Parts: sequence; structure tokens; C-alpha cells
Amino acid sequence: MGKINWARVLLGGFVAGFVINVFFLGPSLGALHLSLSWAREQTVAVAILLFALVFIVTILVTWFYAAAGLRFGTGLRTAALVSLISGLLVVFFQYIGWIMTSRLIPGNVWATDAGIAFVAVVIATLLGAWVYEKPSS
Repeated sequence: MGKINWARVLLGGFVAGFVINVFFLGPSLGALHLSLSWAREQTVAVAILLFALVFIVTILVTWFYAAAGLRFGTGLRTAALVSLISGLLVVFFQYIGWIMTSRLIPGNVWATDAGIAFVAVVIATLLGAWVYEKPSS
């Protein structure tokens, strides 16, 4: 049985996290700051927390791909399956959070955010899998 290359998992997770933070989370935080009229300190604290969580999730989904690759073989099929499962798990946990907050966020806002999160996690997983599998030059 093969072994997981942890250096590649971390590299794939960090690359995917960087892309998600720059192209998905960064623009969203600006809109959040304007819509909630938060003080600058609150926005910075939330941004640091969310950026850290994105890196944790992207490392986890890259590890999930590496572990699934040992069982099912590496490649696009495994990466697509892992990305769909990861995306659905993230949306499911967002839904649980939405219910636990007594649905303070309007449903259409939650649905839009859940859709964006699903796409972001699918992209992050595919990108992490690509970096994990890319041979070292």
C-alpha cells in the first residue's frame, strides 16, 4: 500500500487556499464590511479567522483526495468524486449553522452563499489534487 506524501498535501492545500482566499473570500469580505458597517478591527479579526479556516479546509480536502487516491487510484475521476463529496459536506455544515442561528440570514442569501461555497470547495479540491499529483520538476 502506498503512503501519503504530506509535503505535497500541504503544498496542494496552501496553493488551493491561496487561490480561494484571493478569488472568492477576499472580494466577499469587502462586501461584508460595507453591508454590516463593522468597525475595521472586527473586519480584520473575521478576515484572519476566515483565511485560516480556508487554509485548514483546503489542506483537509487535499488530504482527503490523497487518502482516496490510495484506495481508488489517483486521477480525475477520484478528484471529481472527492470534490463533489467535499462540496456537499461544506454546504451541509453551512445549512446546520443556518438552522442553529434560527435562520437569521434570509434563505436566498444563504442559498447564494452555499452555492458559491460549493463551487469554491470543488475548485479547491481539484486544484489541491492537481498540485498533489503534479510531478516535481
